[in-house]
Amino acid sequence: MRIGIFTETYTPYISGLVTSEVMLKKALEKNGHEVYVVTANLESFKYEYNEQEKILRIPGIPTGIYDSRLTSIYPLQAVNKIKSWKLDVIHTQTEFAIGTFARLLAKQYNIPLVHTYHTMYEDYIHYITKGYFKRSSKKLVEYFTKFYCDTTATELIVPTTKTYKLFKDKYHFEKNIHIIPTGIEVERFYKENINKKEISNLRKQLKLSKKDFIILFVGRLAEEKNIEFLITSEKELNKKYSNIKLLIVGDGPDKEKYELLSEKLNLQDKIIFTGKVSWDDMPYYYHLANIFTSASKTETQGLTIIEAMASNVTPLCMRDEAFESMITEELNGLFFENEKEYQDKVIYLYENLDILNKFNKQARIQAEQYSSKYYGEKVLEVYTRAIKEKQNENRYGIISKIVKNIKELLK
Repeated sequence: MRIGIFTETYTPYISGLVTSEVMLKKALEKNGHEVYVVTANLESFKYEYNEQEKILRIPGIPTGIYDSRLTSIYPLQAVNKIKSWKLDVIHTQTEFAIGTFARLLAKQYNIPLVHTYHTMYEDYIHYITKGYFKRSSKKLVEYFTKFYCDTTATELIVPTTKTYKLFKDKYHFEKNIHIIPTGIEVERFYKENINKKEISNLRKQLKLSKKDFIILFVGRLAEEKNIEFLITSEKELNKKYSNIKLLIVGDGPDKEKYELLSEKLNLQDKIIFTGKVSWDDMPYYYHLANIFTSASKTETQGLTIIEAMASNVTPLCMRDEAFESMITEELNGLFFENEKEYQDKVIYLYENLDILNKFNKQARIQAEQYSSKYYGEKVLEVYTRAIKEKQNENRYGIISKIVKNIKELLK
C-alpha cells in the first residue's frame, strides 16, 4: 500500500502529535508499506524533498503560534511530486492548510481519505479570542470541525472514548468513528534499555540528589496544561518534605511566566525548568522521576503518560476521560480532582514506597498494549475499509450515471 501522511508539523519539531506520526510511519514501513509525508517546512522557505525518508516539506509563512507555518492550500510545485507517488490512501493529521491541500488532492484524484482528530479545539480558542466571543467561537469551532471531518473524510480515527463522545454525543457525527489509541515505541523507555550512566550524568547536571523525590511533568508550557496548579502545590508539599521537587520538561509561550511564579514563591531550588529536550534524550528524564503528573483537562490522549508508564513511573493525573483508558486507579496509578487531593496523594506515595513500586510494575505492564506495532495494524484496518468504501462509492456512482443516461434516452 502507498500511503500519504499529511501534517502541519513533523520532525525535528517535538510534540505528542509528531511522536504519533513518526511511530505510525515506522510501524507501517515495518509491514512493508511505502509511506510518504507531506508537511510544512519549519526551517526554511524552500520546497525540500528527502528521497530516502520520503518527506516533502512545503514552505509557509510563520504564524507566530509556536513554530507553525501557514502554507498555501494548493502549492502547485508539490502537486506533480505527490501525483507521481500514486497514493492508495491519504491520512490527514491536521485541519489546516496542509489538511485542506490533502482534501483537494483526494477529491481531484479520487483517493480515499482517513483523518485522525488529535486536538480538542474548543479548549484552545483562548489563544485567538483572548477571552472574548467565547460562546460564538465555540460554535464556529464546532461547525468547522463537523464540516472538516464529516464532509471530507472517508473514515475518522480518534484516540480515546472522550473524543468519540464529542463527535457522537455533541456533534452528532454519522460516519464511522474508529477509537485507536496512539502507539509509541514503548521499548525505548524500558529500564533494561536505558544507560544508567547517562541517568547519573543527567542527575548531576540538574543538581538532583538521589534523596530527592521527583515529580515529573512533560509537555508544552501553556495555559491549558494547568501548570500553575503544579507550581502552587509544590509550595505546600515542601512544607512537609523539603526534598520533593518538580521537574518541568518542555517549552512554550508561558515558560517565563511560570519561572517568575516559582521565583515569587521562593521555589527556585525546588522546581527545575529544563526547556526543550531532544526526542532521543527523553527516556532519561522519565527515569529520573518517582511519579509523573498532569493537571490538564484538555488532552485527547496524553502520550507522555504512556511514556512514563513504559519507564516504570506511576502516573498521578487530574481525573479526566482522556486518561481513564490508560490509568486504572489503585492498580497502576492515581487520580485527583483538586489541589488538596493532589497534595495528599503525592504525600501518600512518598510515604508508601512499597505501594509506589507496585504501581510502577503495573504501569509498565499496562503500557505494553500501546505498542507502535499494534497501532499500525489497527490503522491499516481503517485504510483497507476506506479503500473499499471509495471503491463502492465509485461503483455506485457509475451505476447512477448509467441509470440517469437511460432515463434521458427513454424520455
